[in-house]
Amino acid sequence: MIVRTAGSWINIFAVVLCATAILVLDAARSSGRSQAVDSVPAPADIWRSIFSRPDTIPSPKNNPLTKEKIALGRSLFFDKRLSREGRRNCASCHDPAKGFSDGRMTALGRNGQPLKRNTMSLWNLAWAKSFYWDGRRPSLEEQARVPIEHPNEMGGSLRDVAVLLQGVADYRRRFQRAFPASGMISAETILQAIGSFERSLVSPRTRFDQWIEGATSAITIQEYRGFQLFVGKAGCLACHGGWRFTDDRFHDIGLKTTDLGRGALASPDGPRAPRFKTPGLRELSHSKPYMHNGSMASLRQIIEHYNGGFEQRASLAANVVRDLKLSPQERNDLVAFLGTLSSDISPAQPNSQRAE
Repeated sequence: MIVRTAGSWINIFAVVLCATAILVLDAARSSGRSQAVDSVPAPADIWRSIFSRPDTIPSPKNNPLTKEKIALGRSLFFDKRLSREGRRNCASCHDPAKGFSDGRMTALGRNGQPLKRNTMSLWNLAWAKSFYWDGRRPSLEEQARVPIEHPNEMGGSLRDVAVLLQGVADYRRRFQRAFPASGMISAETILQAIGSFERSLVSPRTRFDQWIEGATSAITIQEYRGFQLFVGKAGCLACHGGWRFTDDRFHDIGLKTTDLGRGALASPDGPRAPRFKTPGLRELSHSKPYMHNGSMASLRQIIEHYNGGFEQRASLAANVVRDLKLSPQERNDLVAFLGTLSSDISPAQPNSQRAE
């Protein structure tokens, strides 16, 4: 089954403008109510087409998703034998209890040294088009290779890890079940298993999902006003569209930084300017601090940044509203809405969802 990607909402963006106008009127009519919104505002089908969650998880033809690979990849994700000294695993930086991030401004290396960038969350990466803040890896399998072999991260060798795991009877049995055609424990199958586990990490349903699907009283009037701002005046939808709330593209949003991100790659697809990948907003409350350098500790700081706190420069993304001027109440409303995109708890295990 083919599912929509986060970018498909662009095709109906013109209709969204009309929908937003209707939403503004609807919000005005609802302003007298103080507790909850009854349902998704008209035209509900447009909002659902943009924000509805897919039913299945996509996977590449060369690594189809199976329960056996997911279970094996989960074990490898938490296995410290993948690191050089046997002290670190993938969860050392991607802690499930912290939104599959680590709660630090920037990640810590294997010897305790701070690394260059903030640890990105792993939620909903099955639908992503590239990986890392600068998009330098094209697949989850290649993304998984980097921390295992990077000398400042886990410092391991996939070849050595494969030899080590060959000596573990349980792993031999599980690799045979996960990869019945070869049964091999190799760098390729290790990465395919980890990639499969990461691909299975689908963020939990939240109150926003309940509301967008028509449930009554799922969000409050304040959160509803924040949604109105998100898709309207604040311009958030321009980059944070689709059910994952990302366009998977790279933008300069005016951060004070010397890191060029995507602009520093050997063959950048745009200006040599500080451009970074638009992060998804699901489970946002569990993965603070924010931005590529971890420079913002709260959602309010992010909104203050877009409300005039950014640096004006020629490379600033066209989607950034230059003269936003949100009132204190509007800023509070946006923070409230963003809270509806996170679940009450961030589970340690991936969502149960049917693989393609």
